[in-house]
Amino acid sequence: MGLLETIHGPQDLSKLSEAQLAALAGEIRTFLVSNVSRTGGHLGPNLGVVELTLGIHRVFDSPRDSIIFDTGHQSYVHKLVTGRQDFSTLRQQGGLSGYPSRAESVHDVVESSHASSSLSWADGISRARVLNGEGDRYTVVLVGDGALTGGMAWEALNNIAADKRRRVVIVVNDNGRSYAPTIGGVADYLASLRPTLDSVRTHRVYERTLDWVKLRMQNGGTAGEFSYKSLHAMKKGIKDWWAPQGLFEDLGMKYVGPVDGHDQSAVEQALHLARNYEGPVIVHAITEKGHGYAPARAHEADQFHAVGVIDPETGEPVDAAGQQSWTSVFANEIADIADERPDIVGITGAMLIPVGLHRFAARHPDRVFDVGIAEQHALTSAAGMAFGGLHPVVALYATFLNRAFDQLLMDVALHEAGVTVVLDRSGVTGPDGASHHGMWDLAMLQAVPGLHLAAPRDASRLREELREAVAIGDAPSVVRYSKGSVGAEVEAIERLDDGVDVLSRRPAGSRQNDVLIISVGAMSELALDVSNRLGAQGISSTVIDPRWLLPVCRSVIDLAAEHRLVIVIEDGVRAGGVGSRIRQEMRSAGVDTALNEVGLPVEFLDHGSRSQVLERVGLTAQKITHDVVAQVLGTKVPVARPLAGDHAPATGQLPNL
Repeated sequence: MGLLETIHGPQDLSKLSEAQLAALAGEIRTFLVSNVSRTGGHLGPNLGVVELTLGIHRVFDSPRDSIIFDTGHQSYVHKLVTGRQDFSTLRQQGGLSGYPSRAESVHDVVESSHASSSLSWADGISRARVLNGEGDRYTVVLVGDGALTGGMAWEALNNIAADKRRRVVIVVNDNGRSYAPTIGGVADYLASLRPTLDSVRTHRVYERTLDWVKLRMQNGGTAGEFSYKSLHAMKKGIKDWWAPQGLFEDLGMKYVGPVDGHDQSAVEQALHLARNYEGPVIVHAITEKGHGYAPARAHEADQFHAVGVIDPETGEPVDAAGQQSWTSVFANEIADIADERPDIVGITGAMLIPVGLHRFAARHPDRVFDVGIAEQHALTSAAGMAFGGLHPVVALYATFLNRAFDQLLMDVALHEAGVTVVLDRSGVTGPDGASHHGMWDLAMLQAVPGLHLAAPRDASRLREELREAVAIGDAPSVVRYSKGSVGAEVEAIERLDDGVDVLSRRPAGSRQNDVLIISVGAMSELALDVSNRLGAQGISSTVIDPRWLLPVCRSVIDLAAEHRLVIVIEDGVRAGGVGSRIRQEMRSAGVDTALNEVGLPVEFLDHGSRSQVLERVGLTAQKITHDVVAQVLGTKVPVARPLAGDHAPATGQLPNL
């Protein structure tokens, strides 16, 4: 039996010797490589925080002390030492979440996997501890240097630093590859002295002495004030030369470090110092993403930040490359558009490669801007660029548009700025779960005046609609698409004058118009499947793809008036979504055809594959067809309009088909 198998909770870590801890760290890395290579997941970040996580659990007392992981993708080691060692179905339906989950463990606090929010959680939790008379409980945050590019983190730091009573320990996991550690004899000597320096600086006697000297000098008239300012400036200069404090001490927070995040002893010594200070402290740890796994360290792009199924020996993907992804189609097309138009610029928030702006950046490096985890800033900056004569293309994951809605509304739309927002991973994304599904965008965007919204159904339409979007210069435009591979091309049988595509009419040439099926984006294959099934039941149907969901095209309303029932199939929340908007436009035009919105419920959907999640919520051809047949027969609301000459059926009455 290995050491890892003997760890059933954080308390078991306290029994281990230094040598056993080193062995355990090795076992954990082997476990992670072996298991994550089979399921996929966030490998590199977790390999980098093994010692930090062990140290946090050895020094602090979870769950009495709250441990928060910013973003949460680096919580696999935390799961292992809190009794969750079955990774066989990680990120799969019914298996472990890839992020902290309150349903899994009392040791998990924050489930949201949106970055830069952890310090605000810590601010709130620590305030509550003090107010509830539990000021001796610690709140510990593990936050990456990347998350500190988000403004929300600094807003929280400003508040945390203002109250010295609160026991908040912020462990900054600094794995930025631009960091170059100082080497040589002098550096080693200073590093050996730094723990002693930190021990003095974080001691309460030291703090009380400084406060006493400060008070006496400041009360000593002009000479005393001058002496205090001179001594304070000299002290700060020496400290910054010895161990740079940076912004943290300027905020008024104690700073410990930097420490080697892979030296277990150094990590725990720093954490003990922070704990003993009994106030807000920053512990700065330098780590390597993918530490201990050569293929990850050699991976230039992101050190295996997230992987699919890979060969654990080589790190190479097991599955041969198949169909092109939505992201790659966008990446190629936006780079080509940028070649043609010098006014096109790209903006993203710490997601250059994942959202596909890297090819654009490779060709035009001076026209692509990665603003860090700062989606709000990205949208307002884009509005400014548009004012300056450029056409910005802001590429984000759909779930992260939630964070920038105010800026899209008030800075972009209100000012009629020609800005294109490209939303990757919209709809149901699958394994990453509730906080990564891009299911809110369609409903949110309905409320933005003047916005143009496109949802391409295949690769050709993505290229086409992207070019149409960047041609709009006086309003925001949004192009949204799914995660994963692009499906087969779905050709239209007709394009109407206002750009709406008719995908099918069944049976061909029929003069009977029972059901109009409006397909949103990648739901076209599902819509066509439903149409075929309805045809087998003797129910005629027309399937259309509006291409542009906003503004609602007139032909959509006209077609709705010609049919007995309208079905809108979308992969966003039903409440306030595309179906709701089309219903409103129909009513405004005096069209009273019954309409059924088929989409996602207003729920937080657990992780699973895209198809599993869609099946769970009833977005399957069989379920939709069953409901539509009942609506046409009049046994389920909304009831289809009766055929000419028929009376409206009562519930349960069968109309003539």
